[in-house]
Amino acid sequence: MVRRWIIGLISVLAMIPMLNAIGVELKGEPFVYADWQTFYVKDGLPNDHIFSLKADGDRLWAGTEGGLALYEEGRWTSWTEDDGLPWRVVSGIAVSEKTGEVWLGLFGGGVARFSGGRFDHFTQLNSGLVNDVVYGLTILNDDVWIATTAGTSRYNTVTGEWNIYTEKNAPMDEIWCYNIDSCKETNQVYLAVWGGGVLEYDVAADRWTDHHDPDGEMEIDLYRDDGLIHIITTSVSFIDRILWASTYFGLSRYDGRHWRGYMDHDSGLRSNFINFAKGRSATTVYNCTDKGLSALVDFETDTWVSYYRESDEAESWTAKISIGADTVRTQPVELTLPNHFIITCDFLGDDLWIGTGHGLARASGAGYWPGLKTGKTSLALPGREREAQP
Repeated sequence: MVRRWIIGLISVLAMIPMLNAIGVELKGEPFVYADWQTFYVKDGLPNDHIFSLKADGDRLWAGTEGGLALYEEGRWTSWTEDDGLPWRVVSGIAVSEKTGEVWLGLFGGGVARFSGGRFDHFTQLNSGLVNDVVYGLTILNDDVWIATTAGTSRYNTVTGEWNIYTEKNAPMDEIWCYNIDSCKETNQVYLAVWGGGVLEYDVAADRWTDHHDPDGEMEIDLYRDDGLIHIITTSVSFIDRILWASTYFGLSRYDGRHWRGYMDHDSGLRSNFINFAKGRSATTVYNCTDKGLSALVDFETDTWVSYYRESDEAESWTAKISIGADTVRTQPVELTLPNHFIITCDFLGDDLWIGTGHGLARASGAGYWPGLKTGKTSLALPGREREAQP
């Protein structure tokens, strides 16, 4: 009798996840990118390994393992070392709104300024650059901020002055600065420090604020939403006064007072291993993981859309719509990239671009809407736009 009762209890417990998934309903319809186009060396890229992307008006810059590329009016133009590019691996890109100059982070080669068809090269030996291994750049007013493996450098393009920030003059537990972002409205710079959490610099006040994982545990997130989810941060994205921070152990959101953490077991994240996160608004962020792209499209309802390959044999990718970790439905999309290890992404208008270890892809944003659309909406089939129903 007891044995039968235990078996029955186990059966009921096993059904709980299924019951939860069945009972999940969308509060509104998220936009699903269904129409995709892929690009490789044969299409004009200097290399298929994509490290960085930067939208620039109606143009897109792409940094690859073998050079720099520009997509404009449906065509690719590329620059390699044979064309004057000082170093072949372009790991970061920033464009000055004021001058139009393109600044390039070179992985092992310092920094290059591309202007008027000419490359100017800055290294440890001829400038105030703290290290030649550069991961990312951002431009705030007249300053170019450069994240390197040995600290951060700041270059004023008007005065020519350099400043260096390391553990000697900034609260860096580690000096491996993995990513950087800035905000003109708040006049602040944000650093993702590998093993050092997130650093926030107030330019006007000349003051640093550091954010760490408060529980101090490396293996687990001991207390949920108590702060930054982990100190091994890989990127920062500040938009609409919200800070999104990615780590190799999940995602964090910070509104200046409250933290919210996301992991793959309790959210729509495909994986906790996040290479890069790009905020689209205060409520939407796209996460580049080792197992696909996961977009939190609506913070309030915890609605996600993830894009991934279901198997190595799959001819095209799948989009999964979920509420938290509970799947609502899946549908095919016209994306055929051979792997889903996603390194970077950016938005060109309503279009979405993603860069992987083997190829680049653009998703058409025709008919795009932010967040959720309420009311009855037809499913997005590959190659078709959604049509709202009365």
